[in-house]
Amino acid sequence: MTDWAQVRANGFAVPAGRPVDELVAELSGMLRSPDPQVRDGQAYSTLATWIGEGVLDADALRALGEEMVTRFADPEIQARTFAPLILDAIISQGVFEPSWVPPFERWYVGEEDLRGFDPKLGWLHAVAHGSDLLAALARVQAVEPVQMLRLGVGRLLTPTEYVLRDLEDDRLGFALGVALTREDLTGADAVGWLDPALRAVVTVPAAGFAPEISNTLRTLRVVYLMVDHGVRLDDERPNVQIPHRDQVKAKLLEVFQTATPYYF
Repeated sequence: MTDWAQVRANGFAVPAGRPVDELVAELSGMLRSPDPQVRDGQAYSTLATWIGEGVLDADALRALGEEMVTRFADPEIQARTFAPLILDAIISQGVFEPSWVPPFERWYVGEEDLRGFDPKLGWLHAVAHGSDLLAALARVQAVEPVQMLRLGVGRLLTPTEYVLRDLEDDRLGFALGVALTREDLTGADAVGWLDPALRAVVTVPAAGFAPEISNTLRTLRVVYLMVDHGVRLDDERPNVQIPHRDQVKAKLLEVFQTATPYYF
């Protein structure tokens, strides 16, 4: 077994004496660990660094991506929620397979365990980690941007008893903002994805807004900020302005006015 704590201490230098594919397989297995130090502090941090530094070639990245896609059906929550982080890193390196998208979509909308931080398991963060992958996919030209917008609002509106509390609304709001920067997004699609949210807030139940409605409204307020100020896609250029900016802002405002007319 490799001393992965030492690898981290050494700046994530690749250990000598073992093939890289064996090291990656070991790290991949560690991503399922319920121990957050093993999973997050060692496996994820090492793999993400190696992927970003080009240690893995395209074939190795593709194979690792295929393995991560199977994790969306894993019985362990921590295994499911760390898969999108690795896929985000892989796709950000330019390796992408269309077959990865449907399993991610099914998991992201269907995941019921929305805990952010767990005292024993550490960070789980299904919504936030899925948001990171959604943002990466939204930048892939082979993926329709409206597909990611609909996925994001579908995740938000899925009934839940959990109110997001660990800045998941910021992460998902940013991801939706990234999708809205796509030049090939039509005006109709740039606002049409908000129709389910508008329908959901038309009538306030006697018992008050459900958690998913609160989650949706808070996330859409982040989207409004993105639309108003532009989206920071990287550190090398100014914020990217969103096409159809005025129409999207008007549609978002319609959602907010419908939900809380006493504020407008």
